Amino acid sequence: MTSPILFDHYRSSASYRVRIALNLKGVEYRSIPVDLAAGAQKKPDYRAVNPQGFVPMLDDGGRRITQSLAIIHYLDATRPEPPLVPGDAADRAHVVALALTIACDIHPLNNLRVLKHLTGDLGLTEETKNGWIARWISEGFAALEALAAPRAGRFLFGDSPTLADICLVPQMYNARRFHVPLDSFPLLVRLDAEATALEAFAAAHPDRVAPPA
Repeated sequence: MTSPILFDHYRSSASYRVRIALNLKGVEYRSIPVDLAAGAQKKPDYRAVNPQGFVPMLDDGGRRITQSLAIIHYLDATRPEPPLVPGDAADRAHVVALALTIACDIHPLNNLRVLKHLTGDLGLTEETKNGWIARWISEGFAALEALAAPRAGRFLFGDSPTLADICLVPQMYNARRFHVPLDSFPLLVRLDAEATALEAFAAAHPDRVAPPA
């Protein structure tokens, strides 16, 4: 069976999620870097296969799947061990809600295209941009900490990593990259440390997959 191909960018939070999921599943894959800073995602050849022009995109034997959470759900369906969402309907909804709090409500407001628009088209200063990032990450993390607390264990839900942790770790990386204070989120800091101690998470870290300088 041909190894899947991941169209990837080392600092993309969404790509980082998929790398973690592939590692947790033990799936060998080939990475094709897409240089977001150089605008490679906007080139006609990439847009021809991914009209949104985003990463990640997974090509699994000719099946091209976009959107990180859709890719992870696909991996969970086609490679079910270990499961990344619980089997129980209520538990599954809880884990997906935690993941979406990050993927839909926090991450989009601090991704590259939004930040470029703030400093480029709108002419905001770096200081104002960084304040924007800190506000939305901090507001989202406050909600996430409260939502996760009642059912957290070693991880955001229970004692095994799930889709929620796969989303948390890249967002914590972003928070630290932009110097967002994390003292108010001790649970998230603890859970992030628990997850990143696992090789599946550590091997997906941007520093481990960055292209050569």
